[in-house]
Amino acid sequence: MARYPDGTESATFAYDIGARAAIDAVVMAAHYVEGGVRQVYLRSSIRPPCALRPVPPHHDGALWELPAGLVEPGEDPAACAARELAEELGFVVRASAMQPLGPWTFPAPGIIGERHLYFHVQVDPRTRTTPTEDGSALERAASIIALPVRDAIEHCRRGAIPDAKTELALRRLAELDP
Repeated sequence: MARYPDGTESATFAYDIGARAAIDAVVMAAHYVEGGVRQVYLRSSIRPPCALRPVPPHHDGALWELPAGLVEPGEDPAACAARELAEELGFVVRASAMQPLGPWTFPAPGIIGERHLYFHVQVDPRTRTTPTEDGSALERAASIIALPVRDAIEHCRRGAIPDAKTELALRRLAELDP
């Protein structure tokens, strides 16, 4: 049943809700400037719900996206962002280096109460090491690329990067440039 602002209630109804212990996630834009152009790192990720989608359009579940990860209960979001950056891209940074990238959002409030918290961090590409990964099948053998932010946004615009959290963070990152 739903309770409305005026105090009335709906009839009981069925509703699908996704739930898990870690309900918030961080999204990180690791970037650097080369030749006056801001570059950003993306990684390939396997997303089974996309591959298992029972209606068109068919998708193989492989996506290019910004690194992201679940905030463990009680974990500081900036510390989580720094941990995930090492796991997914191979950059070791302090939590204090993670800078907020706009306000948090509910990416799919009709199905899950997950919040996305956005961060950005300027990195030195020469310091990138092999990502530690978290041991899950979803992070294994990912590809990592760096490309100009404007090109990444164009890929979003054309539908080549269909991940909404990535597009939002890239657009926010582009707003940092004068």
